[in-house]
Amino acid sequence: MEKIPLTRTGHTVLEKELKILKSEERPAVIRAIAEAREHGDLSENAEYHAAREKQSFIEGRVKELEAILSLADVIDPGTMSGTIKFGATVTLVDEDTDEEKTYQIVGEPEANIEKGLLNLRSPLARSLIGKEEGDSIEVKTPGGEKAYEILSIEYK
Repeated sequence: MEKIPLTRTGHTVLEKELKILKSEERPAVIRAIAEAREHGDLSENAEYHAAREKQSFIEGRVKELEAILSLADVIDPGTMSGTIKFGATVTLVDEDTDEEKTYQIVGEPEANIEKGLLNLRSPLARSLIGKEEGDSIEVKTPGGEKAYEILSIEYK
């Protein structure tokens, strides 16, 4: 199986989520199922069905996190420098609107565009890889072509 690149921070966040699911969420849903069973007829018991659905979600997420963490290739961006690669924090300026944006290029499991965590496999990240400060890039987006200039590259 293919290794999954993660930053140290991303790996830690996923480990914490797994720990909470196993130590808090799972026991709580088991108690909720037991309590709902005590109310009698399960076929018309909405609490029971909701608890079972939540249990199914928790178990699925636990398996997903365990798989990701078992294949994780933890990369420390602080040890890198030079051109843009995994882990880089990049500040861009939109050449049309002069709007500045900052993204860190991270692995797919930790990506969250609202938090500035850009998926390594996204079109923008792929077009940034290997570039340097001052370079311009063009990216095909659902809204059309976008042009950016790279203002700065940091590894933290």
